[in-house]
Amino acid sequence: MRVLMLTQFYPPTLGGEEQHVRALSAALAARGHDVSVATLRQPGTAEEELDGAVRVHRLRGVAQRISRLYQQTDRRHVPPMPDPGLAWQLRRVLARERPQIVHAHNWLVHSYLPLKAASRAKLILSLHDYSLLCVKKRWMYQGAPCAGPGIIKCLRCATDHYGAAKGVPIVLANWAMSPLERHAVDWYLPVSRAVAAGNAISPTQSDIVPNFVPDDVADLRGEPPPELSQLPDGDFLMFAGDLTRDKGVAVLLAAYAGLRDAPPLVLIGRPCADTPTSLPTGVRMLHSWPHAAVMWAWRRCLLALVPSVWPEPGGIVALEAMASGRPVIASKIGGLPELIADGETGILVRPGDPGALRAAIVRLLNDRDLREQMGRAAVAHVTQFHVSRVAPLVERAYTRVLRGTSAASSGFELGATSSPPEEPAAIARAAAQGATP
Repeated sequence: MRVLMLTQFYPPTLGGEEQHVRALSAALAARGHDVSVATLRQPGTAEEELDGAVRVHRLRGVAQRISRLYQQTDRRHVPPMPDPGLAWQLRRVLARERPQIVHAHNWLVHSYLPLKAASRAKLILSLHDYSLLCVKKRWMYQGAPCAGPGIIKCLRCATDHYGAAKGVPIVLANWAMSPLERHAVDWYLPVSRAVAAGNAISPTQSDIVPNFVPDDVADLRGEPPPELSQLPDGDFLMFAGDLTRDKGVAVLLAAYAGLRDAPPLVLIGRPCADTPTSLPTGVRMLHSWPHAAVMWAWRRCLLALVPSVWPEPGGIVALEAMASGRPVIASKIGGLPELIADGETGILVRPGDPGALRAAIVRLLNDRDLREQMGRAAVAHVTQFHVSRVAPLVERAYTRVLRGTSAASSGFELGATSSPPEEPAAIARAAAQGATP
């Protein structure tokens, strides 16, 4: 099959979604498919290049040329509306690549919609977040999980997040594009049941295709990276991810501050506007490590902490920790319960609850045998999420859509499921409270 991936960012821009698209593209190419990628052009990158067997086309839209629209110069997101510059360049890419499948991963899909009929390609949309209904993509409102959309509520929330000049048009554009997008998309691939529900996607329209990791993600090769010299000597606890309130950093710091004689806590991630500046004794914050160094750090820590207060869609970081043989203490919210077998590969706790998080940490610190047992189970469990297991599900979805037989689901079925996550509305107030150290 000829497949064109649409993604706003692609390596060297790093993030979970970017890793997902790159790994999937490489896996499909290795299975004999002709794969290309259309993405935004970043400073210092070529308009066209080969990434292994995958052809990469880098595009520049009208919006990305207007610097004042963006706070981050290296992550100029696509708006939720067709961009005439991107649509014009996509037309040329489509003529060259002649895809049978266009597989979109975010709002770049809107610039393809006017071209779909002429391209005759089937449109698959992977859902990595909640962007069909939430312009912040996170289902968070005033610091807590959102109970549902509303016009006044969404306008206020987007204005607070993007500013008045951008927030209002972004909400209106996303709502205007939603019916067009739902009509044009031939099949959805949400990364979790939580994402499908959060975007109001029916099982008759979709297959669950989870986030995944490379089969060899935990194979550590070569010399240890120099960043490891910043780690504590001996045992430590570890968090990796954006250092934000949504990721539960404030909750984690509150939980850790109440521990006695605990190993050091290491936080590795990208600093953001709400990154805490006051840290309890024993906490070490390390900024923006390369991915390879993070994987080495997982192997050296005692256990992994994923204390998100937002409905985490897929939790690649949890998969990477489990692949490294580490038990994971995570929030029972979003897609995390679909990855972690509670009591087997880790412990799920109520989001936004420092006391529950602290108790889980104490339990594992005090029981070495349980830690090691969960670590071994995690390594076995995570093989379900290897790219070699997940790529065929995507391939099968392509085949069925091309044949017009997409009504028969063939999506992911987890071998060991855990209990359902907490509903966002039920834990909204708890997540907003008690999160300050």
